[in-house]
Amino acid sequence: MISTSNQRQHVETILHSLTNPSAEGEAAIIERSWRRCIDRYGLDPARPTPPRYVPGATLREHQDQADALIQVGRAGVEQLYRQVVPLGYVVLLTDARGIAVQFLGAKHDQREHQRTGLYLGADWSESRAGTCAVGTCIHERTAFTCHHSDHFSAHHIRLTCTAAPVFDPHGQLLAVLDISAYHSPESKHSQTFALQLVKYTAKMIENAYFLQRYNDHHVVCLDRSREFVQINRRYLIAIEEDGTVVAANTAGRKLLRHHDLPLPGPGETRLFKAWNIQDLLDAEIEDVLTIQRYCDDRVRAFRTHRHREIHFATLIEPQRRTMHAASESRARDTSLAPLEALADDDPAMRDTLTRAARLRNEPINILVIGETGTGKERMARALHESSRRRDKPFVAINCAAMPESLIESELFGYEPGSFTGARSKGMKGLIAQADGGTLFLDEIGDMPLQLQTRLLRVLAEQEVLPIGASRPLKVDLRVVAATHRDLRGLISEGRFREDLFYRLNGASLRLPPLRERADKGYLIRRIFEELQQERDERTRLRGDAMSALLAYPWPGNIRELHNALRYALATCDGNEVIVNDLPEECISGHLAHPGAHRGEIDPALNAPNRVVDLPGNRDPLHQALRRHHWNISAVARELGLSRPTIYRRMKRLGIVPPQQRDTL
Repeated sequence: MISTSNQRQHVETILHSLTNPSAEGEAAIIERSWRRCIDRYGLDPARPTPPRYVPGATLREHQDQADALIQVGRAGVEQLYRQVVPLGYVVLLTDARGIAVQFLGAKHDQREHQRTGLYLGADWSESRAGTCAVGTCIHERTAFTCHHSDHFSAHHIRLTCTAAPVFDPHGQLLAVLDISAYHSPESKHSQTFALQLVKYTAKMIENAYFLQRYNDHHVVCLDRSREFVQINRRYLIAIEEDGTVVAANTAGRKLLRHHDLPLPGPGETRLFKAWNIQDLLDAEIEDVLTIQRYCDDRVRAFRTHRHREIHFATLIEPQRRTMHAASESRARDTSLAPLEALADDDPAMRDTLTRAARLRNEPINILVIGETGTGKERMARALHESSRRRDKPFVAINCAAMPESLIESELFGYEPGSFTGARSKGMKGLIAQADGGTLFLDEIGDMPLQLQTRLLRVLAEQEVLPIGASRPLKVDLRVVAATHRDLRGLISEGRFREDLFYRLNGASLRLPPLRERADKGYLIRRIFEELQQERDERTRLRGDAMSALLAYPWPGNIRELHNALRYALATCDGNEVIVNDLPEECISGHLAHPGAHRGEIDPALNAPNRVVDLPGNRDPLHQALRRHHWNISAVARELGLSRPTIYRRMKRLGIVPPQQRDTL
């Protein structure tokens, strides 16, 4: 707490500066803000005011309106946090009205965050908090540091806060990015690097938002350096096919104004539309639109009309064109849709899918390799559904789950009376049922060694001999096998036949783990949509939940993601999923993720309450435990989680196994 003498000195400093204004630069910004606090907002520096938090419902409204920015800016905010957290900073992203819609900070300091106002839902507008980095940045529309006694309210003078504005493509203030710390050196110069870091990150977020907003347009990227234009993308100008300027980032708007092209003012909503890229660059529109095709390094030099300055340009083509460029030649082949749906723009998956498309009708067996839960069966089904065998059966066999005593009869079938307990009419085996179609052998590495010999004969001779039969049956098979195990290692240990391996591995397709995929966002949205259709309901996945899902490492891969989304849909309130609806594992990292609270304000802490689990929320886990007779390992496999995670969730939900309940 600030001492009475320090508070009195702070008040005297403010009153003296207002009667004797002499400051320049950043100090003048502070003095102007102090005057507004007294003259316009009626604030009193002698009466420190505690932080104000908006109610939970109001916070959700602000987050909803900032949802697109929260999603686009997630990576930049988290990268900034990783850089500054060792120095004791927290990170806030506020909307244009100063409400903190995203917050990252160490969990062990949560009460201090809440007490000081450095927390989700805090109102940092200048009219409420007085002179502060966020509120004054909103008013002045410039980046600056509010250090210690720069703050108007004595409640905040221990803080050092640095903020930078984020503008939308038409110059409207979109958000403010802020880093703040409780402890810092007395000198304001100690925050010089912090200011540059926040400005740089704000620019990255602004540009990412710009590119996302105009991903269906051509975007001309300009820089004074040929070597850095592909990386810096300093000036971004979105254009139509005829060169009409649609929008520009902050640097781009300054460049256009520098060359006497008038632009809409910050408060105007009209589009550019009156100007063409040819008004800026001494070039024909065809020269600009063909940069990627006719320049080896995809960079071209242009002079500006007015100042004859050389700028180097590269071009980002519309997403509708680039996303499907690799598949345009086969776009008319609708049979490829099942394969195309498996990935978006992940390079490893696109290479795998391109190979899969070439192999889909080839008479060779395929081995799909990947960690548990990466979608190997879905790949096998997509291969089948995109091939000429699509109208024939797809038969899936899990070699690890089938009891060893039954696997032979299930695979090969049997004649009537072949053994005790056999059906009177015999049974057609799974291999024979796949005749003409695709046989999918999941977890092939777990198949018993003696059955590998019989399977090898089936693959070599394309015929199957049921138990008790004297004649084999001809089968037309395409086999897709899958494994997460090292088959070559099993071969060296004598646990897998080498000749069977080469029969199965006519070609291999490797699936990357989810943590390495660049298209996690696409997968989350696709699976979420599928689950909604399955439940016949419309639910929204809010940006804070998406941020947490993107940040989580997914040890259980796509299977774990599927289960996490199913859990969230089952436990969410209303028609939106927020971060607190996700399983504990997805939000239990060291970051305090945005939107983790749904309650109203707790007067004691002046911050949102965390919602506790409702008794009904344990039903999915409880049902799985009963279904598997309280076998924790089996439940963990089904849910795609680890055994310790299952135990932690049972403890949290108060679930006790029957055998332990009797001893309590």
